[in-house]
Amino acid sequence: MDFLQLLSCACIVFTVGMFSTGLTDLKKMKLTQSADNVQFLPFLTTCVNNLGWLYYGLLKHDGTIILVNTIGAILQTIYIITYLHYTKEKKPVLVQTLVMVCVLCVGWVYFSMVIPAGKEQLSQLGLACSVFTISMYLSPLADLLQIVRSKSVERLSFSLTVATFFTSTSWTLYGLQLQDYYIMVPNTPGILTSLIRFFLFWRFGALFENKPSYKLIPI
Repeated sequence: MDFLQLLSCACIVFTVGMFSTGLTDLKKMKLTQSADNVQFLPFLTTCVNNLGWLYYGLLKHDGTIILVNTIGAILQTIYIITYLHYTKEKKPVLVQTLVMVCVLCVGWVYFSMVIPAGKEQLSQLGLACSVFTISMYLSPLADLLQIVRSKSVERLSFSLTVATFFTSTSWTLYGLQLQDYYIMVPNTPGILTSLIRFFLFWRFGALFENKPSYKLIPI
């Protein structure tokens, strides 16, 4: 097994493990028969992210990207359906889902029909997916600032931080090995935010065994 194959296996194992953290919320919803205290938007945005990268993988003929994001999209769809079943506030959830579906449809029309097939299509799609992934990684910075102010890491999950670090690192190295900056660059913030979280754990106390905070999922 060469280095690229090893990186591919690492990307699959770590990323699928990250996607599986949502099973904790799914189990919680089934046990309580409620979606209270479970965030819906991360499921939806992660699903959109998965579908975008899945399309990129198909255009690039990259089996690793295709496999990982197929599994991710299936899991996110299960989480979304489960949330819709148990939530009391169905209307705003349905509206958000409809908006995301419309965004996906517009994106598909643009990248498949407006942009000519070839390098330009792959380049623009890679750029769009990269920007979306970076925005997902940077979205919890406000939460990290709040943790610094409160000097408490109870809201953070150490296990998820470790998983995010290894997942982001494996994808960054995978992109570097392929010389694909659309894969490498958007995962670099995941490494940086994970290092910041490690510092916060070290600075503000012991490691808390709290429930996973299902937010950041790379490609």
